[in-house]
Amino acid sequence: MRELRIKDICDKGSSNLKQKDVEGKNGLYPVYGASGIISHIDTYHQEDNYIAIVKDGSGIGRVTFMPAKSSVIGTMQYILPKDGFNINYIGYCLQSLDLSKYKQGAAIPHIYFRDYGERIVKVTEDKNEQQSIVEYLDSAFAKIDAMKANAEKALNEAKALFQASLKEMLEPKEGWKEKKLGEMSEIQSGFAFKSTQFQKRGEFQVIRMGNVRPGIIRYNESPVFIDSVDENTIEKSLLKVGDMIITQTGSRNKRDYGFTVLIDKEKLLLNQRIARIRVGNTITNKYLLYYSWTDYFRDQYFANEGGTVGQGNVGIDAIRYAVISYPSLSEQQSIVATLDSLKSKVDRLQANYDKISQECDALKQAILRQVF
Repeated sequence: MRELRIKDICDKGSSNLKQKDVEGKNGLYPVYGASGIISHIDTYHQEDNYIAIVKDGSGIGRVTFMPAKSSVIGTMQYILPKDGFNINYIGYCLQSLDLSKYKQGAAIPHIYFRDYGERIVKVTEDKNEQQSIVEYLDSAFAKIDAMKANAEKALNEAKALFQASLKEMLEPKEGWKEKKLGEMSEIQSGFAFKSTQFQKRGEFQVIRMGNVRPGIIRYNESPVFIDSVDENTIEKSLLKVGDMIITQTGSRNKRDYGFTVLIDKEKLLLNQRIARIRVGNTITNKYLLYYSWTDYFRDQYFANEGGTVGQGNVGIDAIRYAVISYPSLSEQQSIVATLDSLKSKVDRLQANYDKISQECDALKQAILRQVF
């Protein structure tokens, strides 16, 4: 084994492709971003297999093996082997390192090859030994990936069962009633707080778009607080336990909005671009939450999408006019109980998958540290 710099065993390459320029294309060759394939175009940058490293933004420093005849966008960097080095051997070597520690910048972090390229690594220059190490790691990682895949399969099957049950149980049936959401609930837009009002600590936490995901509020995701508010602000933005909220703007392509969740804490204020729905006595809040996850609701919601080409927006009136089908309160409670039971199983499998995924990743790193 020899101690060499990263730049002694591989070269870098750059991409001039921008995500906005390749989205929507329909070519033969894939273009990858940090999260996977984002489009297909008519040409490619790399003839052979290569390595890509996320150099800007989320996932910075992540190392991925990439296929021949493909490209990456400009937030990623090509890594190509120098003569005498196996591409897969180099990839595993780089995966054993924490390249994120070379990041610079705060708003949009980035790493430079000129910095991490100076990192000293212990490698063998014997091609046969490189190939032997690659075969060992390929075999070990395949077994680890199989464990993770089995857990993912069980999770996906449970999710599919839940979605099928959701559709079947909430499909409008004979004897059910229909009303516009605004006729059976109080609907209020969030308050346009100024960023200068936000603090790191305070009596009230402000719920913003980034905190809301389907069925979940991520309270620890860039939390901001306000210490005191006037009565007018309280009236327009204070949330009560049991309120349902729905996000109103996001990407048209990704449809990363229209997320709904029930409030389970006090002392929360609602920011703009999110609507509050407070049900009356016609339907239960949990029934409405599950109904909002169906195509019966979402098709109506996104049918009223406005905004720009890339940014979608649904106004408050469109929420008020959405038609809800519902049975008697007793039947609503029965439906909710069944769906709660199914969802609890999905949640348990999700927790199990998350744990196995973390353990598999940790095991891979332990193996890589033994080799390199």
